[in-house]
Amino acid sequence: MSAQKQTTSAPARKEYTREEVAQHNKAGDNWVIIDSEVYNVSKFAQLHPGGEQVFHDEEVAGQDATDVFFGLHRREVLEKPQYARLIVGTIKGEQPKLKADPVGSPSRVPYAEPSWLATGYHSPYFNDSHRRLQREWRKFVDEEITEIAQRVEENGKRPDVELVKKLGANGINAMRMGPGKHLHGRKLFADIKGEEFDYFHELIITQELVRCGARGFGDGLNGGMVIGLPPVMNFGSQELKDEVVEPVLRGDKFICLAVTEAFAGSDVMGIRTYAKKSEDGSHYVVNGTKKWITNGVFADYFTTAVKTDEGFAVMCIPRSCGNIETKIIKTSYSPTAGTAYITFDNVKVPSKYLIGEDGMGIYYILSNFNHERWVMCCSTIRAARAAAEQTLLWTNQRKAFGKPLHSQPVVRQKLAQMFAEVEAAQNWLENVTYQMCKMSYNQQSKFLAGQVGLLKSWSTRVSHNVADSAVNIFGGRGLTKSGMGKFVELFARTYKFDAVLGGSEEVIGDLAVRMALKQMPENARL
Repeated sequence: MSAQKQTTSAPARKEYTREEVAQHNKAGDNWVIIDSEVYNVSKFAQLHPGGEQVFHDEEVAGQDATDVFFGLHRREVLEKPQYARLIVGTIKGEQPKLKADPVGSPSRVPYAEPSWLATGYHSPYFNDSHRRLQREWRKFVDEEITEIAQRVEENGKRPDVELVKKLGANGINAMRMGPGKHLHGRKLFADIKGEEFDYFHELIITQELVRCGARGFGDGLNGGMVIGLPPVMNFGSQELKDEVVEPVLRGDKFICLAVTEAFAGSDVMGIRTYAKKSEDGSHYVVNGTKKWITNGVFADYFTTAVKTDEGFAVMCIPRSCGNIETKIIKTSYSPTAGTAYITFDNVKVPSKYLIGEDGMGIYYILSNFNHERWVMCCSTIRAARAAAEQTLLWTNQRKAFGKPLHSQPVVRQKLAQMFAEVEAAQNWLENVTYQMCKMSYNQQSKFLAGQVGLLKSWSTRVSHNVADSAVNIFGGRGLTKSGMGKFVELFARTYKFDAVLGGSEEVIGDLAVRMALKQMPENARL
């Protein structure tokens, strides 16, 4: 006799009237209503971090505590299993109104999305392949990355290597390197064709990752690859590419960019790390230090700027050469980024690891900055928008003096400024991105270095303004690493990294003006 498969369905929840719930309003017998669902908090009240007294309030015990709850807690609290188990029924004839939208769906909160994603808006830049990538990538990020991002942001460990390998298998690591022949014929995420991949596809990948709300994780998740691998891909020998590129894109190996030193930040010409070429030309001996190197702690390769007898050079130095020491630097954001201080002590590096030609190092370094700074613009602008969205949500559910916070004119004015600045920043970014799609690599260096520099300088000022207003509106919660304002706190604490990394606001702003002055026509007069 064969066994029959038993199917069971979840038991129907019991229905109560509001009057029935109101009878459970004392210690030991305490129920509350949140969004039409009835919670028995009789035992939980004794364990509540905020104290049991909260549940004895006449506006809470036996009452609809929806507004009270969302004035104190984030939605995800209700989604935790330990709290879902407290549900004993629903209110008769009512349906939940505040359930989250499906995973991966666009936010319906005004200004929460770039206008090209907002309902009813149009864009000349984004086509069907861009929109398909955005839909599928957001779902992937929400379902498979966000939890990891929040976990490692909290514990400070590097992002899961298995996640990096999964991204590699789906073509995401390769897509993060931008358009190019390395994508042609490669299987890419969302069935995007390598030949059609452009900078708007890359913008989407970068901006959707930012929605995880985990700044350190964003750098830890192969931030070193995004800036450290391009010199190898663009200028390295075929032998060097064969050794490095595919293992890094698969997630089997990790790479970082080592330019900055304690003695030389934006002043690249001031670097002191020195590579002495052997008499027979077979190798270089490298000595020096590098500082603030993203992913340096766990990197297998170091794309390193060095001085040589010929001037400057760039080398892809394998950790396996030995005599390389990396120490973690404690920054004000999570150590998950693996930010390192690196010491090269008589490191013998075979000449095959020289990138391009000795003496061309400054050109290789500077040509890499445009893309690096553009990626940072994509990130900081999207992070500022997310902070603005969090602030709008907070002002809509937080009550002060008996009214929603947004009833205060000064609050609405701050929101207006935040919205205006993030919209302007995104539109400038999209215009620059369009120019990148139409220009060759050399044309980008000639025409866009100043534009990208100004955009980065200005976009981090936007982030500064948004962070300042968001923290003020959230108050104490905007300074707390957990709870309602946790994403605003993290944004306010970490946005400054984008204002410094890749060239400080003042340095690259000055660069843009100096480039403009060089291009002044001789007959320009008032």
